[in-house]
Amino acid sequence: MAGLPGSARHLRGPPGPSAALPAPDTAFLRSPLGGLMGAEAVLGLLVWALIADTTYYLHAAYSWVLFVSIFFWIVTVLFFVTYLLQLQLKFHVIPWPLVLMIFNALATVLYVSAFVTCAAAVQPTSWRQWDYNRRAAAAFFACLAMVAYGASTFFSFRAWRGLGSNAATSQVTNHA
Repeated sequence: MAGLPGSARHLRGPPGPSAALPAPDTAFLRSPLGGLMGAEAVLGLLVWALIADTTYYLHAAYSWVLFVSIFFWIVTVLFFVTYLLQLQLKFHVIPWPLVLMIFNALATVLYVSAFVTCAAAVQPTSWRQWDYNRRAAAAFFACLAMVAYGASTFFSFRAWRGLGSNAATSQVTNHA
């Protein structure tokens, strides 16, 4: 049995920790996109946690806000982990800068609608004061999330375009 192909590997033991887990990209955390993604995750969590802690089921408008905030929170966390662990480098077929730009643009537009819906549905004469406070805070954090997704759209558009360079300038510098 010692001559079988898998037996030598078994005697050496399991592979080291560097082979098991991808290394986190600390440069991504310091980049504008990384910082904004982290902020979007925190703000989205605040929006849906504040709305979920109220009697949102009595008002149909808050169901939309809850859907937008939870959906984009989950997808943002998935993108954040993907970029943090550099998993996007393993899938070369997917145009990641374009996908991220479209995602951020869509999140910005839908967070505009969620912010307007949440802010318009807050009633200052609510019979439950804590619901009013949480809904008003959720509207504020939805506005901040909307601004963060807008900034991410700008930075992801610049990343998709190649940080402002165009084909003419890149060809001139390559031939010089």
